[in-house]
Amino acid sequence: MRTEPGLDGLRPTRTRTAPAVFAAGAAIGVLGGMIGLGGAEFRLPLLIGLFGFAALSAVILNKAMSLVVVLVALPARLLAVPAADVAARWPAAANLLAGSLLGAWAGASWAVRMRSATLYKVLSALMVLMAAALALTHTTPLGTLDLPLWTRLPAGIAAGFGIGVVAAIMGVAGGELLIPTIVLLFGEDIKTAGSLSLLVSLPTMLVAFARYSRDGSFAVLGANLRFTTVMAAGSLAGAVLGGLLLGAFPDVVLVPALAVILLVSAYKLARHD
Repeated sequence: MRTEPGLDGLRPTRTRTAPAVFAAGAAIGVLGGMIGLGGAEFRLPLLIGLFGFAALSAVILNKAMSLVVVLVALPARLLAVPAADVAARWPAAANLLAGSLLGAWAGASWAVRMRSATLYKVLSALMVLMAAALALTHTTPLGTLDLPLWTRLPAGIAAGFGIGVVAAIMGVAGGELLIPTIVLLFGEDIKTAGSLSLLVSLPTMLVAFARYSRDGSFAVLGANLRFTTVMAAGSLAGAVLGGLLLGAFPDVVLVPALAVILLVSAYKLARHD
């Protein structure tokens, strides 16, 4: 059973200046922004490898920063896709939420009970999953599965549950998995799927956040509030810049490079003690 860390155990083992923390967040934001995502999957190994946070502490900090990024991105996304168009597709969001809310609570509950060594291994495996999802979404044309309603509903709940678990354990919003799921199950275009994914992500993240708040390790947020604020600000600034660079690099070059970054990160996490 994982032991609860004291306050010292909640601090990063490798201190960095505020400009360095901001720059790290900005770099992650740029990476995510260039592919239309928040970049939390890249931020997690940075929190562990560069700043020296323990696995669970890194997950909680990542979740907090992901929540900030989603809250800021949601209004902008609704401007890009009319709110009425998104609201008209509420059954798809509701279907996924029926599973993702349960998955988020379950995933956070499992994460706080895992031994640190086990959590590192689980995070490593999920990083590989994210690399595969990234490659699939950006290099393969996604169609729709055209499932009958009686099959699509339970499939949506099951998919939502799995995505909620992954998002909670990694501290991410889950857009990397939600967007292709919405396209495949509900036949939405990528742009609409991106907006719907934020509507699913936000309550899902809040549920995971609420579950983490019941664990002693949640104190990492208060102990590193300045760090979190600075990195979140960097992530937002980087995401804006990355959005401006969207399309500047061909996917055939960018996506494999980002996938390799995730795979290298997964390897390092798997070897982490």
